[in-house]
Amino acid sequence: MKSIGLVILTALVTAVLVVAGIWLYDKQDAGGQGTTQEQPLTLSSRGARAISSAGTADFVLAASAVTPAIVHVKTTYDGAGANRSYLDLFGLPQSPAPASGSGSGVLITQDGYIATNNHVVENASGIEVVLPDKRSFQAKLIGVDPSTDLALLKVDAKELPFVTLGNSDSVQVGEWVLAVGYPLSLSSTVTAGIISAKGRSIGILNRPSQGNYAEPGQAAGNTAIESFIQTDAAINPGNSGGALINTDGQLIGINTAIASQTGSYAGYGFAIPVNLMQKVVNDLQKFGEVKRGYLGVSFPAPTVEDQILKERGIDPASVKGVYIMGVQPGSAAAAAGLEEGDIIQRINGVNVASSTELSERIARQYPGDKLELTYLRNGKARNADVVLQGEEAMLAESGDEGAAKGLQAKLGATFAPVPDQVKQRFGLRSGVYVTEVQQGGFFDMAGIPRGTIITSVNGMRVNSLSDMNRAFSASGRGAVRLDGITPDGNSFVISIPLSA
Repeated sequence: MKSIGLVILTALVTAVLVVAGIWLYDKQDAGGQGTTQEQPLTLSSRGARAISSAGTADFVLAASAVTPAIVHVKTTYDGAGANRSYLDLFGLPQSPAPASGSGSGVLITQDGYIATNNHVVENASGIEVVLPDKRSFQAKLIGVDPSTDLALLKVDAKELPFVTLGNSDSVQVGEWVLAVGYPLSLSSTVTAGIISAKGRSIGILNRPSQGNYAEPGQAAGNTAIESFIQTDAAINPGNSGGALINTDGQLIGINTAIASQTGSYAGYGFAIPVNLMQKVVNDLQKFGEVKRGYLGVSFPAPTVEDQILKERGIDPASVKGVYIMGVQPGSAAAAAGLEEGDIIQRINGVNVASSTELSERIARQYPGDKLELTYLRNGKARNADVVLQGEEAMLAESGDEGAAKGLQAKLGATFAPVPDQVKQRFGLRSGVYVTEVQQGGFFDMAGIPRGTIITSVNGMRVNSLSDMNRAFSASGRGAVRLDGITPDGNSFVISIPLSA
């Protein structure tokens, strides 16, 4: 009996030691997984995994590490800054009382820099940041970038919790992720899902709000850069500006939009990749604005790419890369010898399978950056070294006169002012008629017929061809959003790419 008791005692002691050892290891490991960015706004690449995160979904540690650094962003608006679109739409009286809004933000440095969406803080007269521990700060707006829908805030505090930056290039479809934010003005909320797609363009950026247009002659908004990470983690209004994280507790995206018929979660959410976010917030911190390099090529919009390629007698399945529809004279691409019909396949050795990937990779670069492009011409691979230009150089090369001369040819359509009586009939304040559409041209392939009325370009009201030229020139590159009325009187919105 004594020997049996001794065996049992030994087993119990051994079990206690094992459990204690595991607890101590987990405690030490959890301490090492905390937010330890020593330099602000630097990229932390993920290490190699022996097993895919999809097979080792442990959300507890990731959620506990990140949640303290996801903040509630509360905004207030005075009478001039508030969005009165719904009041205007229903003819309701406008109250002089300040309006308010709610969103999320991500602490990315220990000294109080916060990444969020531009649309969360746009036109706000006051911005309050509330941490999960109930501490509250008035935030300073450092800068915004409407092209990516990003904004950078700063609060005056030290030793704050913050999120380690991951590497959005390494995320994989099927990988487990968490969305953290303040949906529907609830307290901090965590939802789980997977990466369901990458490089999504949904045409949501630069969409003008109801009644929020620039007048003719004013500069339109920046052009959109959309290459979203798509996830099925539940995202609702209020999640905007919050974090999309991997199971290591690293930030891989800023939650921005949902695809929904109702305005609430319907299965698809979209996040800005953290690698693009890092470049944008670094620029906003250093310069107060974003400095981008420009390549100077145009390509089909994803929604009409297959149709355009088929119209040109090209099998879409044969295009492994980005088909170039045009090269801007005097641009970096022109100087490197790129031509219409070339297919860009790699940038600095990294494959690019879509125009959204190409746009994102170019958007991360600065004027003067040198890139090595690999492209196909007539089925043969070629390489070219390209030195990207700045926006000023691009505009100087194109010139207003050149843009005016080439706009109708580029779009494959001609335009004329809309008569006042037609504007009155449709209740329009602006508009140009599409008087002719060239067979095989861009408007023809995009399904925009003769008789269509274009009311705005990237939120800038247009009443003449010169207005359109100014709007397109202000757009510079990327996707251009057209709002208008079809010949049968239905409203439409279409986003078309111009260049990268």
